[in-house]
Amino acid sequence: MSSADLTSLTAAAMADALAAGEITAEALTQAHLDRIERLNPLLNAFLHVDADGALTTAREVDAARAAGEELHRLAGVPIAVKDIACTQGLPTTAGSSMLEGWIPPYDATIVARLRAARMPILGKTNMDEFAMGSSTEHSAYGPTRNPWDTDRIPGGSGGGSSAAVAAYLAPLAIGSDTGGSIRQPAAVTGTVGAKPTYGGVSRYGIIALASSLDQIGPCTRTVEDAALLHEVLGGHDPMDSTSIDGPVPPVLESSATRDLTGLRVGIVREISGEGFQAGVQARFDEAVEHLTALGAEIVEVSCPHFTYAMAAYYLILPSEASSNLARYDAMRYGLRVGPDGVQAPSAEQVMGASRDAGFGDEVKRRIILGTYALSSGYYDAYYGQAQKVRTLIARDFAAAFEQADVLVSPTAPSTAFKIGEKSEDPMAMYLNDIATIPANLAGVPGMSVPVGLAQEDGLPVGLQILAPATQDQRMYAVGAALEDRLIEQWGGPMLDRAPTLEMQEVSA
Repeated sequence: MSSADLTSLTAAAMADALAAGEITAEALTQAHLDRIERLNPLLNAFLHVDADGALTTAREVDAARAAGEELHRLAGVPIAVKDIACTQGLPTTAGSSMLEGWIPPYDATIVARLRAARMPILGKTNMDEFAMGSSTEHSAYGPTRNPWDTDRIPGGSGGGSSAAVAAYLAPLAIGSDTGGSIRQPAAVTGTVGAKPTYGGVSRYGIIALASSLDQIGPCTRTVEDAALLHEVLGGHDPMDSTSIDGPVPPVLESSATRDLTGLRVGIVREISGEGFQAGVQARFDEAVEHLTALGAEIVEVSCPHFTYAMAAYYLILPSEASSNLARYDAMRYGLRVGPDGVQAPSAEQVMGASRDAGFGDEVKRRIILGTYALSSGYYDAYYGQAQKVRTLIARDFAAAFEQADVLVSPTAPSTAFKIGEKSEDPMAMYLNDIATIPANLAGVPGMSVPVGLAQEDGLPVGLQILAPATQDQRMYAVGAALEDRLIEQWGGPMLDRAPTLEMQEVSA
C-alpha cells in the first residue's frame, strides 16, 4: 500500500488494517511524517513535530502486536495534539511567545491516555494564542492555512488540528472548545469536530483559557473516528474537580441503526436564517431534508435568550481569561524581559514589560475586557448579569430538549474567509462563533458534521448537532446516520473533493 493510500484511510480502517497485519504502525506513522514534511511548510499546521517519539511508539506497537499482546484498537494509529495540552518532554506554547520554548514536566491527562492507548503522537498543532480567536491568525508563530484554499483561514482557535486532519497530515487530532474552537474549524475544513459534555473529558494539564467553558474533544474525518477517539479521552479524572464521576458509555454503538424514525430534531429559530451565508443556509436546509428522509420528525424550537449568548460569553470568557492568565507574571515561568533603559527595574516593571512582549493584541484585548468586567465597580453590572443570562440560556436548552431529542443549526454563519479579511474587526471575528457559543455556556455536547459545499465558493459547510448534557451518544448517532446518507449521495467522503495540496503547492 502506497504512502498516499495509507494516509487517506480513516482511523477506523487504519486500526483494522493494523490488527489484520496488513500494515505496520511504523510504516503508517512514517507515511504521515513524510506528508507533514512535504506540506507543513505550506500549511503551518504543526508547530512541533516529534518524529523520533512517534516512530519509537509505532515500533513498540509493532513489537507488542508481533508478540501477541492485547492492544487497544487505536494502538499504532497516529494522532496530532493541539498545543494547548501539556506534553512531557515536548514544547507546549499555547501559540504564544509567552511560553516559547517551555517544556512541561508532566503530561495532561488526555495525553497520558493517548500514550496508554499507544497512539504515536506526531506533534503539536498551531492555534490562536491561548485559544483566543476564530481563525488561527492570532498565533505568535504565524497563521495556519486551509487545505481547501490556502489563502483562507482553517477556523480557530484549533485551526492547526483541523487543517492537519483535512490535509491528511494526521488521521486524528485533539482540539479544545471554549466557544466553538473544535466545531467551527471542522465546519470550514470539511471535517468532523465534537465537543463533549462539559466535564466528560479531563481538563487537567490543559492550559486554561476560561475554566467554566473549556472542553477537550476529537477532530477527525468521520463520525466513527470521532467516537473512537472520544472513548479514549473520556472518563473520570480525580485530578480535575469538574470531571464527571461516572463510566464512559460507548458513544457510538457499532450496531447502531441509521434509521432515525421517531427521533425529534429541533431547528433552533434563533441560530439559522438571517445573517447566515446563502450557501451555508442552503446546505443546512438540504441536510434537514435528509434527516426527514431518515425518519426524523422536524420541529421548530425557540431559545429566546440565545440572542444574548455572545454578549454574555464575551463578558464571562474575558473575565476568566483575565484571572487564568494572571499567572504569566515573569516571576515563576514563561517569558521574562526587562523594560528598555531601566537599570534596576522593579518586579512590577519586569512584569509589565514581559506581559507586553509576550502577549499578542487579541490576548491583551480580552485581558483588559475581563479585568474591567471584574473590577469592583462593575462586577455586578457586567459579570454578574452575564452569569444570569447564562442560567437563562441553560433553561432555554432544557425547554428545547423537552420538545426535541437533539437540536440542529448551521455550525458557522459563513464558509472560510480569507486570511486578513477580518483581522482588523474583532466584532466580525467574534460573530463566527454565534451558533456554537450557547453549548459552552450550558455545558451541553455539540458536534459539527460536513454537509456539502457552498454554491458561491465551493467551500465546506458544517451542520451542528446538539444533545442534552451527558447524552453525547445521541449526537453521534444522528451524525453517523446523516454522514452515511451523504456519503452514499456523494459517492465518497466530502474530503475526496478537496483540491489536492500537491497541485496548490506547485501552482504557488
